[in-house]
Amino acid sequence: MDTDLLLVAGLVLAWLGVPAFFSAYAHRRSLVMAAALLVLGGGCIAWAVLTNPGGYSLAEVPDVFFRVLGRFL
Repeated sequence: MDTDLLLVAGLVLAWLGVPAFFSAYAHRRSLVMAAALLVLGGGCIAWAVLTNPGGYSLAEVPDVFFRVLGRFL
């Protein structure tokens, strides 16, 4: 899998996990799914950063995100 796609997938999973975590906590539901989203997102991000030869800088993330989005549109 392309590391750019993996980074974007991890960012989206982690982004979805944060509100799910707070919603589950506020409604006193199980936090398992929210925690799974956060862990999977963090794992995808870590895998993408570690396997990309040059790594990613914080300034590159928007360019990577829109490059991957442009491939699908």
